[in-house]
Amino acid sequence: MAETGEEETASAEASGFSDISDSELVEFLDLEDAKESAVSLSKPGPSSELPGKDDKPDWCELQMVYGKELPGSLTPEKAAVLDIGASIHLAKELELHDLVTVPTTTKEDAWAVKFLNILSMVPTLQSEGRIREFPVFGEVEGIFLVGVIDELHYTSKGELELAELKTRRRPVLPLSAQKKKDYFQVSLYKYIFDAMVQGKVTPASLIHHTKLCVDKPLGPSVLRHARQGGVSVKSLGDLMELVFLSLTLSDLPAIDTLKLEYVHQETATTLGTEIVAFEEKEVKSKVRHFVAYWMGRRDPQGVDVEEAWKCRTCDYVDICEWRRSSGMLSSLREPKAKKLK
Repeated sequence: MAETGEEETASAEASGFSDISDSELVEFLDLEDAKESAVSLSKPGPSSELPGKDDKPDWCELQMVYGKELPGSLTPEKAAVLDIGASIHLAKELELHDLVTVPTTTKEDAWAVKFLNILSMVPTLQSEGRIREFPVFGEVEGIFLVGVIDELHYTSKGELELAELKTRRRPVLPLSAQKKKDYFQVSLYKYIFDAMVQGKVTPASLIHHTKLCVDKPLGPSVLRHARQGGVSVKSLGDLMELVFLSLTLSDLPAIDTLKLEYVHQETATTLGTEIVAFEEKEVKSKVRHFVAYWMGRRDPQGVDVEEAWKCRTCDYVDICEWRRSSGMLSSLREPKAKKLK
């Protein structure tokens, strides 16, 4: 049954909807050169993310825009929420593997670590049936996307299942709008992963979008860890060739089921799980909608009036032109008066 705007406004804070997510949505790839950093190589392997944009337009495009135009630091409360969520995810990772820090100085090195993790995780999934933090990347509707799948495992029925962990500050399940965002995230992960194992993601597409120099020698730290893992390469191009062969020749299936698990941060209690139905047409349609903004074909949009309660926790609520032009100012400041009408 559809929820009304008033019902969601009244219950937003009580439900813990103001919790910020500790799980990243798929990122639009940042094409700027990677700066000197250290990334993690796992045994058998989580992924290491390139510096990227934390773009979540499906929550509120204007909030995202304001965040880039008027950047500010996280409040201590929000930072603590992210730290707790990250700790829970890290604990899950360490159940399956150790982490090794690998110094990198170029974006080629960073992608090399990502590729080394994939090379180690593909056989691990086949032999042990479970891996965590699997990197995914590919082109969707002309845009190159990068993300990390929380967990892949085989079920008792032999189906490959994607499991995404979401932690909650309060012991309640999120409202429908939050769930829709999560549904889209895992569906997009499936779309990209399936394309990777089916050979639809090509080296040419990756190079075109990332501007990687495949002939550039890899850094000594990356080469050392590659040798320790039994991989003998000199350049990113050599490693890239191995990765794409591994993905397409490993007989990995497409993902069969998508599962979301919501966990209370303080008690680690599972609040509930949801199985998500994959709808490819809907996923591609939503991506096209977002791409239209990124390609300059439309202006950014704020939330609908029915979801005006989202503005209650937004840092830019007092300057938002969308809210003013949509007549949501009085509905936010006088929610009780509106409900009585």
